[in-house]
Amino acid sequence: MAEEKPHYLGHRERLRARFLKDLGKGFSDYELVEMLLFLAQPRGDVKPLAKSLIKRFSTFANVIAAEPDEIRKVAGAKDASVAALKLVQAAALRMAQTDLIGRPAIGSWKQLLDYCHAAMAREPREHLRVLFLDRKNVLIADEVQASGTIDHTPVYPREVMKRALELGASALILVHNHPSGDPTPSKGDIDMTHEIQDAAERLGITLHDHVIIGRKGHASFKNLGLL
Repeated sequence: MAEEKPHYLGHRERLRARFLKDLGKGFSDYELVEMLLFLAQPRGDVKPLAKSLIKRFSTFANVIAAEPDEIRKVAGAKDASVAALKLVQAAALRMAQTDLIGRPAIGSWKQLLDYCHAAMAREPREHLRVLFLDRKNVLIADEVQASGTIDHTPVYPREVMKRALELGASALILVHNHPSGDPTPSKGDIDMTHEIQDAAERLGITLHDHVIIGRKGHASFKNLGLL
């Protein structure tokens, strides 16, 4: 009797052909994940792993934003799979960041918020990002200055000011995330912001805004009257 061929034989070629017709516009989330896993596993059936990842994280965006250790908890997900998935996130953020650097931050506000949301909204821990601007409010640097726990980030105003002076920045925008999803500022957020604002003013540096990113949206200190 002829040897029975694996049921998935030819599936990769068919899926690639479908993808090339509309570049994935008609794909389900698990099919996009499956295409990425082709990079990680040159042979074999990766559809079960793709479906398991979607079941665990719910959406394509959540899969590529997931922490590497959380991805590895899904049966069959090894380092190669983690690298393939996180490569997509890194590429998307690099493209968005490249479009912002060298442009007036205030005039590109929606684009800036979209970038910060993509970079931070799904993070499981708090991070403080500082956007450094020149005298024309052009973005000259975007850096994560501190990382913390699920509900706290240790921030040292002197370190933020030191970096601003190194870059020759004239203005700042602070951005941090709330893993809880609710972007409402806490008392600690307000106190920390005023500390940085006071330190910046002493050096002739303007703090334009502090934006808190959550899955449910964002909160602007300036719009809330807190700056």
